[in-house]
Order: sequence, then structure tokens, then C-alpha cells
Amino acid sequence: MGFDLAKTPTLEAVVTADEQALAQDLQRRAEELIAAADERPECREAAEAQCECEERLARLRKAERALSAYAKESREQMAAAEAAALEAAVESAAGKGNIDFRELEGLTALENQNRVTHRAIEYLIERLIPVAQIASLRREAHALATNARAVEQIAQERAEKVLGVMREAVSEEMVLPVDLSKGVAGALLAHAARLKRRAVQLSESADQMERSFQDRLGARR
Repeated sequence: MGFDLAKTPTLEAVVTADEQALAQDLQRRAEELIAAADERPECREAAEAQCECEERLARLRKAERALSAYAKESREQMAAAEAAALEAAVESAAGKGNIDFRELEGLTALENQNRVTHRAIEYLIERLIPVAQIASLRREAHALATNARAVEQIAQERAEKVLGVMREAVSEEMVLPVDLSKGVAGALLAHAARLKRRAVQLSESADQMERSFQDRLGARR
């Protein structure tokens, strides 16, 4: 370790001079601690709540697709039933003179089913799905914010541990500056900041979506 203290009063101690290996090791350590944060009880609870909201939204969208497919099939059945009813009415009137309306019973049932189906689709699209989307966004934002706090706490704990190890050196030199932003703690804080930004974006999207939803409801009253 050769250096001239008079010319280089500021020193930097690293595990290895290989910058690529140093960066890879830093990333590996940070990823391990981020994964540990995900396993904390509060983070797992937030993730489970988010998953429940996403599953409900997925079920509602599946229901909307199924009802839309049924509505299409029902329209085709109605067209065929209407043609059959008209033909039966004409044939009965032309033959015996007594008009046969029995075919209309099936057509009426199909019309009722189709009407209810369209109302269900409308209810899903205009009410249930938007509410579920808003809830899902809020839950995801909450989960991200919870993870960010957990990562920040781990970064704080790691920084305190590092500083504790360095106390002996500080006792010898009195002052020993440490730039933790370049280490694992700094990488964790940067990750937490990204999580927070994403959480804020999702929360703002949920707010905007909720305002639009309330405006639509108000316009219908």
C-alpha cells in the first residue's frame, strides 16, 4: 500500500481494485437484503392484500369477458328464435287460421336473459371494475411504500453496523469521513427511493381514476 499522505490526504479503502467485481458484489449484497425486506411480516401482509385485490380484479374482468361472449351467443339465438316465431305465426295463420304464438315464449325468455346480461356487463364496466382497479392501485402503492420503509430500515441498520466497526479507527484519527452512498446502504436507499416514486405515481393514478369515476356517477344522477 504505497501512497504519499502529504499529496493524498484523502484515501479510499476498497475490498478489490477490480471495479467490475466490486460493482457485482455490491449488487449481490443489495439484492440479498432487498429479498430479506420482502420477507418481513409487514411486507408480506401488504403483498398478500395487493394479491387479493389483483385476483378480484382478474375475476371481474373474466366475468365481463364471459358475459360478453354469452351476449353475442344470445343475440344469435334471438335472431334464430325470432325467425322461427315469425315463420310459425305465418304458417299457422295461412293453414288453420289460428295463429301459433308458442314460439314467442322461447324468444321472450332469450330477450329477458339478454337484457339482464347487458345490464350485468354495464354494471361491471361502469361500477365494479373501476372500483376494483382503484383498490388494486392503492394496494400496490401501499405495498411499495411498505417495502421502501423496510429497505430503508435495513439500510439504516447496516450503516449503524458499519459505523460501529469503524469506531476503533475513529478513536485513533479522531475524524474519519465515510460516504455510505457508495456502498450497500447507499444502494438500498436508492432502491427505496425508486419504490417510493413508483408508489406515489400509482397513488396519483388511483386518485385521478377515482375522480373520473365519481364524476361519471355524478353525471348519471
